[in-house]
Amino acid sequence: GIQGIVDAYRQILPQIQLYGPTNFSPITNHVAGFAAHSLEQGTAAQYFILLIITDREITDLDQTRQAIVNASKLPMSIIIVGVGEADF
Repeated sequence: GIQGIVDAYRQILPQIQLYGPTNFSPITNHVAGFAAHSLEQGTAAQYFILLIITDREITDLDQTRQAIVNASKLPMSIIIVGVGEADF
């Protein structure tokens, strides 16, 4: 559940270093590729959820916006969660 995700995030956060730039379009396009392939199979047996947790503003906003538009007809959802002090 959600609490499990929050707990895992809090547990791992001290062990990683967050850095930029914060480009979301590459990962969005990558997951969209999986969703597109699933859609081509014609079975609609898979649905993809891309969860991005970020501590910074998006640095490739125009490309990310276009990637989201391109993915909008695919069997996927994109959730972006901003944490920290940045202006999201």
